[in-house]
Amino acid sequence: MTEFDALLREALLVTAILTLPILLLATLVGTVVAVIQAATQVQEQTLTLLPKIVAVGIALALFGSYGLRLCAGLLTDVLTRIPELVHGG
Repeated sequence: MTEFDALLREALLVTAILTLPILLLATLVGTVVAVIQAATQVQEQTLTLLPKIVAVGIALALFGSYGLRLCAGLLTDVLTRIPELVHGG
């Protein structure tokens, strides 16, 4: 595996680690709200969006520093591997 392939794989892994928990949380909250709306027959669009925004905002506030550390680590890896990428070694 070349250096570029390794960096690309690491970048995709960091992207998945950062996005999947947030997407799963938004999906779970949306499903719970949809079930509650179906049970109560209240079809207000604001009630669908607001809980998702709040849940995602709280998750980002709690785990944002972890995500920034992951991105900083990836940037450090990329910058240290630039000579190997340029020279093809």
